[in-house]
Amino acid sequence: MKFEPGDKIVVNYTGEEGEVIEIMNERMVMIDVKGVRFPAYIDQIDFPYFKRFTEKKPAPPPPKKYVDDLKREKDQKSDRKEDGVWLSFVPVMDMDEFGDEVVELIKVYLINHTQNTLVFDYTLNFMGQRDFTLHNTVEPFNDFYVHDIAFKDLSDSPKFDIRFALKQPDKTKAAHFTVNYRVKAKQFFDKLHAMKEQQAATINHLLFDVYPDASKETYFPPEVPDLKKGKLYNAKNFRAHYPPPRTVIDLHIEKLTDDWKKLSNREILDIQLAEFEKWYEAAVVHHQSFLIVVHGVGSGRLKEEIHELIKYRDEVKSFINQYHPSFGYGSTEIMFK
Repeated sequence: MKFEPGDKIVVNYTGEEGEVIEIMNERMVMIDVKGVRFPAYIDQIDFPYFKRFTEKKPAPPPPKKYVDDLKREKDQKSDRKEDGVWLSFVPVMDMDEFGDEVVELIKVYLINHTQNTLVFDYTLNFMGQRDFTLHNTVEPFNDFYVHDIAFKDLSDSPKFDIRFALKQPDKTKAAHFTVNYRVKAKQFFDKLHAMKEQQAATINHLLFDVYPDASKETYFPPEVPDLKKGKLYNAKNFRAHYPPPRTVIDLHIEKLTDDWKKLSNREILDIQLAEFEKWYEAAVVHHQSFLIVVHGVGSGRLKEEIHELIKYRDEVKSFINQYHPSFGYGSTEIMFK
């Protein structure tokens, strides 16, 4: 390969000069152009010497100007186009023993094409289990290398959960919000094939285009209890008015209602989640150390919904979905702080 890390280069299509940061494979390198890093094929770049040789010599400097005559320069960042925040996948190619080009791994980047400095919490999940987490910051109009994923692992439909917040808080903007993206293997392989045909270098997925505004909450004044209509309980005895604690709850629909055969899938899921919330709240109120939720295997929809509900709750220390001698893989154990 004619390029080495540290070599000065010029991008053929734009004429911009940069530097080689990393050799990715025999056909691709990672380059830095004006502080922005991105992959490029080696036939898309060249050494800048010929460009400099053929360029016209610069014109003589203009007459000296005084401060009062100078116009204020425009902020370069304001001229850049904002098109959102992206999750970018960069395939790293290699040759197999038969001389065919194959994908060995995927480099994951977070690309910030907005005016905001963003704080993010990145989580990669496989089969409901956390595989990789990262907390960091990505600057405006910059990209952030996150980590590598083995190409074969994409067949397990990994799920990306990314929680964003503004580094400089803004009362008009959301304090934080979470974006989820699940890779579907067949769709990703189709995009990879299209990328090769178009001679592109990345597969990009838009996470959001504009940072969301703060939600407007409606204020409801507290109700004054009417002692004539009902009993006023002493707050010290609030646990007495919750159901007795359970360490195991079974959410199979046939355990919850007799008329489940007439219900739609959405109605069944709503009943199961309402039952879960009831016993989850009871477990928190009674200061339980753990709660086992039996959700079954099935399509995995109920398990995913429960995991999403408890993922960011402060009282949850951890949760795990592993083989249980009584429930197989159809249960999740929640550990409380």
